[in-house]
Amino acid sequence: MAKRVLVVDDELDMRTFITTLLETSGYKPLSATDGKEGMEVAREKKPSVIILDVMMPNESGISMYRELKNDPVLKDVPVVMVSALSKKTFFHSQKVLDEYKGEKIPEPAAYIEKPPEPEDILEAIQNCLK
Repeated sequence: MAKRVLVVDDELDMRTFITTLLETSGYKPLSATDGKEGMEVAREKKPSVIILDVMMPNESGISMYRELKNDPVLKDVPVVMVSALSKKTFFHSQKVLDEYKGEKIPEPAAYIEKPPEPEDILEAIQNCLK
């Protein structure tokens, strides 16, 4: 059975690019346009991996990521962050939030800067599924 991969990104082009890549690579893509919808789909469909954009309107990827990692059912689902934000900026923002909220959130399974290369996305997913 094909592994379900949830793609959460507010940009239609990016969602289409990644879901098409997943489909042609033997995965079953699911998609959502923001963190709120992403959490609903994740709770309902229990994906094997989540590909998550950082900067989105409504609910950002950072909020959704923290919500996932605090959810007893979903906390072990590996997350691949894909963002126009540099990796350094993202990790710095996480550190600040950890200190502010007094909680330590684990790092994502992978972090890919936009525009992502197809092989980087597929390699990150394969590493998550090992």
